[in-house]
Amino acid sequence: MSPDHALRRTLLDLTAIPSPIGEERALCDHIERRLVERLGAGAVTRFCDSLVVRPHPAPPGAPLPRIALAGHLDTVRTEHDGPARIDGDLLYGAGASDMKSGLAVMIALVERENLAALPCDLTLIFYEREEGPFEENSLGPILERFTDLHALDLAICLEPSDNEMQLGAMGSVHATVVFEGRTAHSARPWQGDNAFYRAAPFLMELSTRAPRVVELDGHRFSEVITPTLVQGGRGRNVVPDRLELNVNCRFAPGRTPEDAVAELSALVAGRAKVVPTDLSPAGRPHASHPLVQHLATCGVTGVKTKQAWTDVARFDAIGVPGVNLGPGNAAQAHQRNEHTDLRLLDEGYRIFERFVRTVPPRRAG
Repeated sequence: MSPDHALRRTLLDLTAIPSPIGEERALCDHIERRLVERLGAGAVTRFCDSLVVRPHPAPPGAPLPRIALAGHLDTVRTEHDGPARIDGDLLYGAGASDMKSGLAVMIALVERENLAALPCDLTLIFYEREEGPFEENSLGPILERFTDLHALDLAICLEPSDNEMQLGAMGSVHATVVFEGRTAHSARPWQGDNAFYRAAPFLMELSTRAPRVVELDGHRFSEVITPTLVQGGRGRNVVPDRLELNVNCRFAPGRTPEDAVAELSALVAGRAKVVPTDLSPAGRPHASHPLVQHLATCGVTGVKTKQAWTDVARFDAIGVPGVNLGPGNAAQAHQRNEHTDLRLLDEGYRIFERFVRTVPPRRAG
């Protein structure tokens, strides 16, 4: 299979434009100019530093499924030893995998396809601030502002997945668990109450806690609770009176963030304060949905559960089925000298090409 040089050039151009979270404007400007030139100004709507693109809306009443491809513009702030570049079958640069490979595929589809002849109504969503807290992610305001998106039949988030279709999304809750004691001189620790010792039994309980496996729609999700950050202590000769743990709870679809907070509070059992800081809902797998089943036949490398959170959960919350599928190398996300395999990029484009050309009509009723 010959390499797709134009697609690779598109990815290189995107990767050469820095877009760390909060600094997506230049990349948004670039994509907006490119798509307006190709599709016309009426097809592209700017929302802050995000874009909603409807290149060829279907007429009312047409039996064409409405499909959205969604990709975030931002990257995490990683370090790189050189500029964006191609070296053999690898393309290096911030966001090369997560998720500018997906953005390149989205752009190439609407630039190349005969959109009027497609058996689907295609929408592209390019959005900012995905790599930060749930509440700052701009996809939420986009789905509130553009209410016609609630009528989508399927949303595909092009997160890096090595062209594997990943179903659903784990919910995620971050909470600060605060253990309090009393200070004293470290030479006379019996005069104080060491907050570290207060936290120790709870940490040991978490270390021996097995994942809880939940099966939905024929797919298994593993619920886990993990301490990820610790902060405490006043000085090296002071008995600490406070220890703060960031605890991350990952929960399966069918439960709410509030359920996860309640479970964590029950585990703490009054030994500390629990302060929720970031609550993200879960997304159902939709494995039996006909469009999901059709996508699975279009050349994906496999189908499995998504053991992490993605914006599939936001679509599920408004009643839109969603899946994760992207050409980026998942293991390269957020890495120093991040790169992606260009062979995956080429094949990823062909998967989406097959899908949009062969998607079955919307079922009556």
